[in-house]
Formats: sequence, structure tokens, C-alpha cells
Amino acid sequence: MGSKKANRFELNLAGMPVGGHSVGGFETWIHLPSMGMSFDIGRGHEDSLACETILFTHSHIDHLGGIATHAAARALRGMRPPTYVLPPHIIPNVEKLLDAWRSLDGGDLPCNLVPLGVGDEFELKGRYIARPYHAIHRAAAQGYVISEFRDKLKSCHHGKPGHELKQLRDSGAAIYERNEVPVVAFTGDTCIDVVDREEGLRKARLLIMEVTFLDERVTVASARERGHIHLDEVIERAELFENEAILMTHFSPRYNRKRIAAVLDERLPPSLRDRVTPLLTNFR
Repeated sequence: MGSKKANRFELNLAGMPVGGHSVGGFETWIHLPSMGMSFDIGRGHEDSLACETILFTHSHIDHLGGIATHAAARALRGMRPPTYVLPPHIIPNVEKLLDAWRSLDGGDLPCNLVPLGVGDEFELKGRYIARPYHAIHRAAAQGYVISEFRDKLKSCHHGKPGHELKQLRDSGAAIYERNEVPVVAFTGDTCIDVVDREEGLRKARLLIMEVTFLDERVTVASARERGHIHLDEVIERAELFENEAILMTHFSPRYNRKRIAAVLDERLPPSLRDRVTPLLTNFR
């Protein structure tokens, strides 16, 4: 425990490659290359340019600040305009932000802004669908659950021989129904209450969860006032997490790499610690 690698492109969690970096108050960018998308953009690091689709959680600078850099750098390299999936209420201000940079920079900053609110869904690369849910933060925010949809034989056809199923299929009968399995959940910045409320967070194969504060230097009450999660709250709910893997992110910069690993090793129950990987990129 505590020896798992956390470099930008060396993580493989729940069978999925994961990249990115996240430091509370500075930047958050989480990349899922097998799905062709990222959560948030941080400061628009060069490593993010290969990602064409970004799902944004909220409008704080450490999560959205690099949007113009990302769009401009992709255009400079002749890449396709990126798609930015955004909470609907922030799109007017994002348009103003991009227009201001267009005026200052003289570039077009080509990109597609897609509104996605709670109750909506967005199809990703492959057989994946992203759905947002309400998060709890100082700014209006949302997290995401990404599910894989698979065709499942309807129960009324169970036990029928293959040739009969083929006949039904050839006749145009719908013999399959869509079955969805939560694969990845991302909390963004939020209070712990979303874990209690959102089943998809607890059941996704990979949960990417902010845990900003780890010890007594910041109380649970203070963490909640700031719209963040404290490790104490995770420990209280240890039995709720059914996830195969949990990537903890957004640690406060008051901690260093050694302290983060030590606290997790000391305080997390073994059944949970074995599934937890801290994202330590950019921590010394």
C-alpha cells in the first residue's frame, strides 16, 4: 500500500488507463483516453491537447481556466475543434470569456459548446453515455456518471434456441433491451452527501473522488463550508463503496506526497485502502 504509481500516464485502474493531475485550488484535469474524453481542463496543459471532448463540472478557474489555451493550441496544430460539454447556466459566460480572448488574441478559438444538465445525456466514444447529477459546492456544480450500454436478451426470450431467436430478429422483432452498467463516476468538487445520494457513485467500477482535506488542520465542518470532502467523511462511509477502484484527487497543496500516502495508509480501513490510489502528480 502507498507504493502505487501516480504519474500522469501510468495509472491503470479497474482495467482503464487514467491520466491527468489535480491539486486543490490550482488545477484539475482527469483524462480517460479509452473513452476519448476528459473531466475539466485545469490550466490547459500540453498533455490535454490530444483530448477532443471535455466534460466540465463548474466554472472555478482551477477547473475551467485553461479552456482558451486548449482551444487555441488545438487550432494552432490543425486539430479538429474540441467539444466542451458544460452545465447550461455557465455557457453564456464561457462564450463571453472566449470572445474576449478572440478579441485579445486575434484567433478564432474554434470549439463546440454543448449544454448538458441534470436529466440529459451525452454519448461518448464507444458504447458510453455520460449523465450529470447535482453536486454540492460553493459554485453551482455537477458531477458525472458514465455508463456503458450493452444489449441484453429480453427475459421473455430466455431459453429459446438460436434459430428461433434468429427468426425473430430477422422478422424485425426487438429481442434485446439496453442494459446500462456504471463504469466511471467523477465527483468534481463537492460535499460528501453526493455519495449517500447517488447510487452510480457507489457502484461505478472506477470512482474518481475529490478528498481535499485529510487531517485535523481543517475540520469536517470547515471542509463542508468550502464545499469539499474530508477524509473523515470517507472513513465514516467505508462500507458504502462498492467500487473496484477509487482514485482520490484534489488534495490540498498544504500536504506533500509523503504525508498523503502516510495518512491514507494509517487511517483507511484495509478493505478500502486496497482499492484507493491517490493522484499525486505535481505533489513533491
